[in-house]
Amino acid sequence: MEPDEQIQTKDALAESAADAIELGQQLWEFAATSAELLLRPWNAYQVGIALAVFVLAALLARPLSAAFHDWLRSREGWPRWRMRLGLVVHKRIRGILFVLLIWLVVLVMLEATWPSRSRLLAVIANLSLAWLIVSLATRLVGNPLLRNLVKYGAWIWITLRILGVTAEATALLDSIAIDFGDLRISLFLVVQAAVILGVMLTLARVISSVAANRIRTNPDISPSMQVLGAKLAQILLFGGAFFIGLKAIGIDLTGLAVLSGAIGVGLGFGLQKVVSNLVSGLIILLDKSIKPGDVISLGDTFGWINSLGARYVSVVTRDGREYLIPNEDLITSQVVNWSHSNKFVRLDLNFGTGYGDDPHKVRKIAIEAASGVNRVLQAGSLKPVCHITGFGDSSVDYVLRFWIDDPTGGLTNIRGNVYLALWDAFQAEDISIPFPQREVRLLNEPLPVRVAPAEDDG
Repeated sequence: MEPDEQIQTKDALAESAADAIELGQQLWEFAATSAELLLRPWNAYQVGIALAVFVLAALLARPLSAAFHDWLRSREGWPRWRMRLGLVVHKRIRGILFVLLIWLVVLVMLEATWPSRSRLLAVIANLSLAWLIVSLATRLVGNPLLRNLVKYGAWIWITLRILGVTAEATALLDSIAIDFGDLRISLFLVVQAAVILGVMLTLARVISSVAANRIRTNPDISPSMQVLGAKLAQILLFGGAFFIGLKAIGIDLTGLAVLSGAIGVGLGFGLQKVVSNLVSGLIILLDKSIKPGDVISLGDTFGWINSLGARYVSVVTRDGREYLIPNEDLITSQVVNWSHSNKFVRLDLNFGTGYGDDPHKVRKIAIEAASGVNRVLQAGSLKPVCHITGFGDSSVDYVLRFWIDDPTGGLTNIRGNVYLALWDAFQAEDISIPFPQREVRLLNEPLPVRVAPAEDDG
């Protein structure tokens, strides 16, 4: 840095420090004046009245809070959002009572005495009401850090507005700044950015939740398109809220667009797998090959689709395990979708019986046994059938075919139930299930010697 630039920078810092000191002195004078006003008789009385109202609200809140809590516990059929709202109100019963009582006192004093004798109480009432509204409204913000930033930022701003010192506080925050060439970042800009972005993102979250619920409850939209529509709505709303918030603050988005383009090129090379999974997820949603509730097999994994994510698909198996399969694997690998066009699944069971058993009788018994098992369909062409597949070395071989319409209920269990029904039916009808028998002899083993019976000489 050149000597002239160093001198200019030092002068700018000194000027900012002087402005900050001057504003600090003004705020100190304002605080001293406010303290002097509070010590006046009627103002002191108003402070005492406010304290008494607070104590009364705290005493009344205890029994009301307990009764309201018991009433909430009895609301078993309520939806989750309504129960959460009830809990939020339950935690703020004391504040609600204080706001109601302090405003009642203000209205009574306005009618009973001069307005100047209730001015401080009116300020306290306005502050308490504003703080209560902000506390309730910021519960819509999901992120705890962002919620605290928005809550305390809004509280401070409203307090300054009610007290009438907004200009002084703004000037003080704006004087604390850092310069990066043509870019000047002040503390006021940071606070303003946090509040505006928090409000915009909260509105986007609420609107996206409502839109997603409307899309998911629309019976005319397929499940895969419901997921796609909900995700697109979230991306558009959150992206729009972010850029609108930056524009409202006054940040130039031209440089940000150039920077984001350069970052995008770098991420494209470094995050190829992530981008591939994102694109694969979009393709899956568009071609509707897989949707929530489908039963699929991928390698050794068999289960049903629990949810479709931007990067992976959640598959839940019968043993309760949840596999997160990357979207790219579902695009590039062979996937068996047991319920793609419909939920009808045919299962085949192979068995054999002895050659001494009548094949016509065996087929009839097998069909009746399968028909008596739950989940086996009996309608029309979906009835169980049994065919001879060949004459084996030890048995006559058959295949029993039957249909089910609930593959999410499992395949191994229904196969086991049908096999058990076949066993019981064959035992009852005395039908044998043969198995191969082998005679094993060891090499170089001497043959058994037979002794001829002795002849009778007599």
